[in-house]
Amino acid sequence: MTHWTIGIIGGSGLYDIDALEDRQWIRVNSPFGEVSDEILCGRIGEVKLRFLPRHGRGHRIPPSEVNTRANIDALKRAGCTDILAISAVGSLREELEPGRFVVVDQFIDRTKGRPSSFFGTGMVAHVSMAQPVCERLSGFAAAAVGAAGGKVAHGGTYLAMEGPQFSTRAESHLYRQWGADVIGMTAMPEARLCREAEIPYALVGMVTDYDCWREEEAFVEVGQIIEQMNANGELARKAVERFVAALPAEREASPLDTVLDHALITAPDARDPAMLAMLDAVAGRVL
Repeated sequence: MTHWTIGIIGGSGLYDIDALEDRQWIRVNSPFGEVSDEILCGRIGEVKLRFLPRHGRGHRIPPSEVNTRANIDALKRAGCTDILAISAVGSLREELEPGRFVVVDQFIDRTKGRPSSFFGTGMVAHVSMAQPVCERLSGFAAAAVGAAGGKVAHGGTYLAMEGPQFSTRAESHLYRQWGADVIGMTAMPEARLCREAEIPYALVGMVTDYDCWREEEAFVEVGQIIEQMNANGELARKAVERFVAALPAEREASPLDTVLDHALITAPDARDPAMLAMLDAVAGRVL
């Protein structure tokens, strides 16, 4: 067993964690390029936290330009044992109204052109994504939202779109037919990369709007989303505090801590030394 070091990835509406003690912004360099921002390091009680604003402070970076590989690599280098991601999402279901939080358990990936793996030519690996989130972490997250006074749905399928534009109405109807429950622009390849980095991952989606599938309503506008985001952000900060407070004193090992044990396929004598050097944090345990 070991201690928790929780990485918090803050999405739209969550750019800081006010409750952090001994707080210090620290730059962590990554061989995969520029990280979205410095990492805010600190603690809540005895639990270490590493907070990274996904879009950078001031929301500088659009979804398709977030360097997710660098972000996850940097959080791994910062010692994170687990990652809780928080994202603004649109709803594709009547019962998931704006203001409700959804603890996601499945994904449909419709992004394109984003590097989706740490591995490649010279070091090939295949990890399972059948169950793409950590059940333990997701349970803690759902309980924390409820304890903070929020409405929470346990489970939901997240449709990851490229953006930055919102959906067409035809796309919104199609995604509903596919079984998607919420829609966003950033959780993929984030969840994939956390799995490759052997970091258990959970995602809390903060519903801001009903996307555009409701024929009787006006299409979504940024102003409407920002207003709901601000309300959601305050509840998200409270939920993070409750989440940390409810963690067991000691972290028991997770099966996700060792997913690379049986994922590497490139023969040792065929591995590219330059790629191995880049993977020192992500896969150094098994290389």
